[in-house]
Amino acid sequence: MAWSASHSASADVAMANDPRMTGYLMRALSAEMAAVQQYLTQASLTAMWQLKEYSSRFRRDAEEELGHAQQLIERMLILGIASNGTQLPPIRPGRSLEEMLLIDRGLEIDVIRLYEEAAHYCARMRAEELQALFAGLLQEELGHLRDLDHLLIEMHQGATS
Repeated sequence: MAWSASHSASADVAMANDPRMTGYLMRALSAEMAAVQQYLTQASLTAMWQLKEYSSRFRRDAEEELGHAQQLIERMLILGIASNGTQLPPIRPGRSLEEMLLIDRGLEIDVIRLYEEAAHYCARMRAEELQALFAGLLQEELGHLRDLDHLLIEMHQGATS
């Protein structure tokens, strides 16, 4: 197994043997894979509704979430953990664009809470690389939440104009 220069094998084994750490990684992978599925479904649905701009946006979101999943899988492989994000919740595509955005907002809030908790735990355990991974993902998800809030505000302003 190849180790990066900044890794020590004993630290990686300790992290891989921490069931809580493994749980955070598995839950994070499941959340990211669920988001990919959610956004791809919404991209297809908005394309059917002839909302090309939103379809493209949802597709970009799916690609970004897939990148998050890849980061998690890579970290799991470094730790010697088999990636297994199979506990995906059912897709909730929404019946309107606003409902889609509200559903997505709720999913982002859930993953933000997960990443905050995971980053804090990793910091307490001095798992610096995992803490940095979760903190980075947290910042990206906070950006998604801001984008969703902005879209919802624009939608409501457009409805009242």
